[in-house]
Amino acid sequence: MTAPGPHHHRPASWRARRLDPNRSLGLRLTIGAAAAFLVLVPFSLLVLLVLDAWAPLRHLDQAVTDALHRYALGHPAWVDLMRVWTTVFAPMTLRVAVAGLAIWLWRRDARRLAGWAVATMVAGGLLGLLLKLLVGRHRPELLDPVARATGYSFPSGHALNSTLAAGVFLLVLLPFVRRRPAARWGLWVAAVLVAGLTGVSRIALGVHWTSDVVGGWLLGIGVLAATTAAFASWRQRVGGRRVRPIREGVEPAVTDAPTEPA
Repeated sequence: MTAPGPHHHRPASWRARRLDPNRSLGLRLTIGAAAAFLVLVPFSLLVLLVLDAWAPLRHLDQAVTDALHRYALGHPAWVDLMRVWTTVFAPMTLRVAVAGLAIWLWRRDARRLAGWAVATMVAGGLLGLLLKLLVGRHRPELLDPVARATGYSFPSGHALNSTLAAGVFLLVLLPFVRRRPAARWGLWVAAVLVAGLTGVSRIALGVHWTSDVVGGWLLGIGVLAATTAAFASWRQRVGGRRVRPIREGVEPAVTDAPTEPA
């Protein structure tokens, strides 16, 4: 039996091929499968439960809404805080903020990154609007409401857009603090706080069910994962190195982008 020659290599395993940064298709498929399992599957399940008016979910939503409404009626300062927060971090305000970020990136000649930021917000917003129309869920009806909102309820537009905007700012700004762990943690805390408290404010004001807000968060994370994977795939095709977005952001080279003269 002849021994294998010095240039004979055993074929790479399926796992190695899927995670090989030089095989962008396999890497994209792996990222897509992971995103589908971790985000899209629970979101799809939640949509089905909402459409079916599943009793345990309906009872949980009602119990949380009733408890927070009772608290709101007895604590006007809490209601004022939630109103201010939900106004400051309203979807339109966040879209304008991301547009400003995109303009700043464009001026730094990071035009692909600016396009990613805008595309993420637009894709998520349109998908959220479409789902609202398809699901057609009504908002909570309270005898003595502390706030009002119009339109359908699922998913929460505030929760969705705050997740998208917070994620966009986080993934764009992470490269600027990569050598400062405390600042990196500060960005993560700020992103989670904005998305989390914005969603909570909608439940506290009685204009959304808890499952509406959870649905908005999940959809926002799913859209961010999808657009980030697409951007990473493009970077590899043009010769960029593989990055870890949750630590380095989507485009570490943005810190080197020249500022265009005014």
